[in-house]
Amino acid sequence: MKKQADQIRRIGLIGNADKPACARIVRQAARLIQRAGRTAIAGNDAAVLAREVDLLLVFGGDGTLLHAARKTAGLPTPILGVNIGGLGFLTGVPSAELARALKCVWLGQFKYESRALIEALGVCNGKKIRETALNDIVVGRGATSRLIALDVGVDGEHVTRYRCDGLIISSPTGSTAYSLAAGGAVVVPTAEVFVMTPICPHALSNRSMILPLASKISVKAISPLPATILSADGRLVAELAAGDEVIIRRSRRAIRLMHLADSSFFEALRHKLQWRGTYL
Repeated sequence: MKKQADQIRRIGLIGNADKPACARIVRQAARLIQRAGRTAIAGNDAAVLAREVDLLLVFGGDGTLLHAARKTAGLPTPILGVNIGGLGFLTGVPSAELARALKCVWLGQFKYESRALIEALGVCNGKKIRETALNDIVVGRGATSRLIALDVGVDGEHVTRYRCDGLIISSPTGSTAYSLAAGGAVVVPTAEVFVMTPICPHALSNRSMILPLASKISVKAISPLPATILSADGRLVAELAAGDEVIIRRSRRAIRLMHLADSSFFEALRHKLQWRGTYL
């Protein structure tokens, strides 16, 4: 990895301006990068910046990293997330450990990991949509408090009609996000699977399902407007009229995340999600 580390000469810096501490930490990063004989380039557009640099540092929380991931989808530039504030499950480097983390990068003590993106395609309320997500695609109820009805199929075969608050189609990366909160399984982020999790289903037998990442999942809205909405990584995409159908599938594009050599998905589970098998 030392040879790869020597090739990291230009480092892009992009942060969440809504976080008060962000500007100070970005300036600190720029100084550390310059002291190491490398070039720091700050910017506001992740897609443009990623094309100019060898590594993209993203400062903020998981939402900031999700935004950067969608903007840089398909590009080879690796992303290293620096957490400022909350849980930061995807942003693996705490801001207080920035200096140590950059030293690890200069020494080649890191690894790259490809993360699959997923996408939703269809026509929603007369609007053609194609949305990409790193974590999840959700078809859920809007302002109404009533349950919605969704017909779901996999690879052309009917699965069931859910009566629920919504349905989460999660990538392996997103298994520890909304899907987990709704009762879905924890999945290693490099696994080749979807997690399909109903939200508050009316039938107690409706449980989260694990499906191959090569699957094409169809979700058809049965309830009339304004009951059903489509969102991607928490962003509202469109309303679905009764009869509208979306297909969720693996995207042809992916992203590259950088992790420090001593980082671990299971350590993140234990530390950040308080995941354990015993309290002894």
